[in-house]
Amino acid sequence: MDKGKAVVIVGPTAVGKTKISIELAKKLSGEIISADSMQIYKHMDIGTAKPSLEEMQGINHYMIDIAEPGEEFSVARYKDMALECIERVLSNKKVSIIVGGTGLYINSIVSNIEFSETITDWNYRGQLQARAESEGSEILYKELKEVDEEAAKKIHPNDLRRIIRALEVYKYTGKPISYHQQISTRKPSEYNFIKIGLLMDREELYERINQRVDSMIEKGLAEEVKKLLHRGINVNSTAMQGLGYKEMVDYCRGIKPLDEVVEIIKRDSRRYAKRQLTWFRRDKEIFWIDVKLGEKDVLKNIFIFLEANGMFM
Repeated sequence: MDKGKAVVIVGPTAVGKTKISIELAKKLSGEIISADSMQIYKHMDIGTAKPSLEEMQGINHYMIDIAEPGEEFSVARYKDMALECIERVLSNKKVSIIVGGTGLYINSIVSNIEFSETITDWNYRGQLQARAESEGSEILYKELKEVDEEAAKKIHPNDLRRIIRALEVYKYTGKPISYHQQISTRKPSEYNFIKIGLLMDREELYERINQRVDSMIEKGLAEEVKKLLHRGINVNSTAMQGLGYKEMVDYCRGIKPLDEVVEIIKRDSRRYAKRQLTWFRRDKEIFWIDVKLGEKDVLKNIFIFLEANGMFM
């Protein structure tokens, strides 16, 4: 196998990426590098749908449980660590299989985006945070659209951390963050990434999402969130803003009843899946496979595509 080749498996939440990637790793002699912005956190297993040791079936997994919930974790840090993992997998004479639904994490590796870590103004960030709390994050999002419409298209209006970061970069460089990202991708990656997307009928996917949320509740998502709060994790931390966690905080604090919180998590998870698909469908290099074919035929189609792209040369 060409040293520079790696497989990327993407798709919306609950589509079945974990199971397919593990079966692929077994057949390819591969190891898995997670590209999930929530599975990086320790003590957050249920709400992130983190694979158990049993589910991993002996396949090495990287970029899981590498940060504390209260810790700041940037995309730049993810990229650096993930690239180190790719080199480690290669040194093991295995195939790197990058799996996840966090588009920005995937892009940071595949597009070789260079992130400047030199621009950090905690006072300015604090001022923007305070404004968001008093005036609403919509105000900051509107300001971002005025200075960087391209970035605003890719950032959710409620993603306050990324909105603040984009405004910070603009303040100190005079140029939008989308400009820095564009010029940073001119240096090609030293790896050849073969990208595969998994999809399924939208209604079926939404039903699977609903079932997954119900399963998370049964497994003890509320208890997991209570333990995090007991540890003193700030509810405004990046980790606690994760889907399922921020909503469950309202239940744990007696603000909303459980049934209402569950419905909100299901609704927001469905919306998140839709945004994921929108993000990934912009990438014309992704080869899409419908999981309704069944695991055996999905894997067969993946192998045909990998062979056509020189994976086994």
